[in-house]
Amino acid sequence: MGYRPGPGRVQIKGKITTMSNAIVVLNAGSSSIKFSLFIERGETLEPDVRGQVEGLYTAARFVSKAPDGAVKSEKSWPAGVKVGHDGALDHLVGHLRSELAGDRLIGIGHRVVHGGMAYTQPVQVDEAVFEVLETFIPLAPLHQPHNLAPIRRALERAPGLPQVACFDTSFHRTKPDVAQMFALPADLREAGVLRYGFHGLSYEYIASILPDIDPKAATGRSVVLHLGNGASMCALEAGRSIASTMGFTAVEGLPMGTRSGSLDPGVILYLMDQHGMDARAIEKLLYTQSGLLGVSGISSDMRTLLASENPQAKLAVDLFVYRIRRELGSSAAALGGLDAIVFTAGIGENAPEIRSRICRDAAWLGVDIDEAVNAAGRRRISTESSRVAVWVIPTNEELMIALHTKHLLSGSGTNG
Repeated sequence: MGYRPGPGRVQIKGKITTMSNAIVVLNAGSSSIKFSLFIERGETLEPDVRGQVEGLYTAARFVSKAPDGAVKSEKSWPAGVKVGHDGALDHLVGHLRSELAGDRLIGIGHRVVHGGMAYTQPVQVDEAVFEVLETFIPLAPLHQPHNLAPIRRALERAPGLPQVACFDTSFHRTKPDVAQMFALPADLREAGVLRYGFHGLSYEYIASILPDIDPKAATGRSVVLHLGNGASMCALEAGRSIASTMGFTAVEGLPMGTRSGSLDPGVILYLMDQHGMDARAIEKLLYTQSGLLGVSGISSDMRTLLASENPQAKLAVDLFVYRIRRELGSSAAALGGLDAIVFTAGIGENAPEIRSRICRDAAWLGVDIDEAVNAAGRRRISTESSRVAVWVIPTNEELMIALHTKHLLSGSGTNG
């Protein structure tokens, strides 16, 4: 009787090859789908390939890269061809099948922006859960539908493959009740009008590795600055979210690439009354025509603005830094002090000029930056004598999603 390979083994011409578990992570937006493939090696998850399909409805382009950044595969579609989300997912499925080779896909982890009041942890998605997630679309109309699209497709085409939703809001549910409230009538609060906070997967990742980098900060009071095209800040006390700059939506807080950040509600009423703008026009203004792009009139890209001599570009950068300065003071007040600052995400990790300006403005908090070390892009950029440690730590939301997916499917996670 010949040997029959058991679970996790493949027989190839008389050889027994051990299969590894694999997890795919998807982050679907309005015009792109980002993906990562992780392979389980013992107790760890190792990145295998990552990439994206961008320009889904304009000039679509696919690229897949190895962990060292080397391009493994790429494709461009003719201009004007609308690949769309379905076409992009079809291409990704084919690519990932070839990448998996002999490994076994055990699940797909999805970044989902909103878990509402229902979900404080990642959850495995079935039809009932999916219906609940759809009810959160009005809370995040520009993000939630796109996040859910790949889940719906997978539920229909691969019903036996587990789908795990990981939420940007969940990490912030540890905030005190007063930090989650607006001064509005109780019936609105009960209906879900709360300060949820976002970028939670990024903050959770930073909190998870901070003990290995700065034990004092990990058990103390830190403010993490997630500065990218979307930007926010989070006050951490012993690794738990205490306050955040984003609230009911991902448009509140700091000025961002194209988002306005915090705005006097009276401005909305003025635009409606005096300019005849309806909800959709205001939505477009606040989400896609404001922020760095709106102020500068040039670009939403911080690199472009820093390189420009245009006064409006300088003004946009000045406003960005000023708002961070104010929110940093507010975050430190919520914590009752400050032990560390962490910069992360695109601008936070790669714009030493912005980091320098923010840190100089924070001297009153006890921050003393080492300009040479900051310019060199080192991990710790504060001086040894600085009362507040300042770190630059790359975030890894994809790994956080993969870990949640692994733990949930292994039975060690919490469902819901």
